[in-house]
Amino acid sequence: MKIALNRIPYLIATLLAFTLQLQGQSPSVEVRLRGSGLAASAEVFITGNQTELGHWNPAATKMEALGDQEWRIRFQLDSPGLLEYKFTRGSWDKEGTDDKGAVLRNFRAQVAGDTVLYDTVCCWLDGSAEKQLFGQVTGTLEHIQGLKPKGLPARDVWVWLPPDYERDGKHRYPVLYMHDGQNVFDPATSSFGVDWAVDETCDSLIRRGLIPAMIVVAVQNGPERRQEYSPGKLGTAYMDFLIHQLKPLIDSTYRSLPDREHTLVGGASMGGLISFMLAWEHPEVFSKAICMSPAFRYLDFDYLPTVRKYQGKRPKVRIYFDNGGLGLETVLQPGCDAMLKALREKGYREGKDFRWVHDPEAEHFEAAWAKRMPGALMWLMGK
Repeated sequence: MKIALNRIPYLIATLLAFTLQLQGQSPSVEVRLRGSGLAASAEVFITGNQTELGHWNPAATKMEALGDQEWRIRFQLDSPGLLEYKFTRGSWDKEGTDDKGAVLRNFRAQVAGDTVLYDTVCCWLDGSAEKQLFGQVTGTLEHIQGLKPKGLPARDVWVWLPPDYERDGKHRYPVLYMHDGQNVFDPATSSFGVDWAVDETCDSLIRRGLIPAMIVVAVQNGPERRQEYSPGKLGTAYMDFLIHQLKPLIDSTYRSLPDREHTLVGGASMGGLISFMLAWEHPEVFSKAICMSPAFRYLDFDYLPTVRKYQGKRPKVRIYFDNGGLGLETVLQPGCDAMLKALREKGYREGKDFRWVHDPEAEHFEAAWAKRMPGALMWLMGK
């Protein structure tokens, strides 16, 4: 048993992981947490990028209480490689913070063999109803609370309005619909304390005349995020909600341009997948999609056969794709490569119908997607 107190050098970890994969082994991981400031009876959860950690469901995996403010969990890694995780008390408004109340970044470890990890969390969000809804926001952000999609849990929606929206009462605007809406505009509402900064990006690009003024609609994800953003019953229900409930509400409430040419969709990871699905399956509604770090082929699903087997008229859409090169990004890369190949085989032309960007130093994280967002918007919407 190896105790990992520091990161394993990347090259050694990679070689060991490859050896384990050849041997068909899955590393065993034990995580021990000292959670200061909690009662002995407190329930503590761990969530992360592994099946047994609930794939970022904050209430899926409860840790074993050892007493004296210590908790433990043992599990098998899906495969050797990067482990990312966080600690909560059952929801994202009760996750671990530093001593100043800032949400902690993901805990990370390169795991190549059986490993024990020791972590400490000193403070926790308290789930207070007074949690600030709006913090570092540029421009006008409106909050629609508790929309109830058919067949899905209720969720909030945020609507960002361009700089001249109130000054020009006649002008109409394109609309970009985004997923994981709590992470799009404001670090105060973000699940991870870091937002996409889409408000700052759009405000800057619009004021500089690089893209037309546009409205951005950001939809909060539900508790079954992975199922809602992938093929299946919940994915269909989510797409129906966007097309038949949310879009009509936005078009009737705001001065939008409702036609397909002025309607975009965008997201990252699973949100990148559902963005592609919406454009591919509903090109009469969406003409453009931003698919950052898209999970086209991941775990128990694969969207590639749907595209390869498609025999109808080629959907008239423009797609922006990208991916990083670290951690989970490397797991998603084969799916990206396969999708790009499938699109080329369907006659889509790189540089005109789609754009592919690779950032080899980027992680699977909001800050990386924020960095690439200006390029995506300028390629799809640039004047």
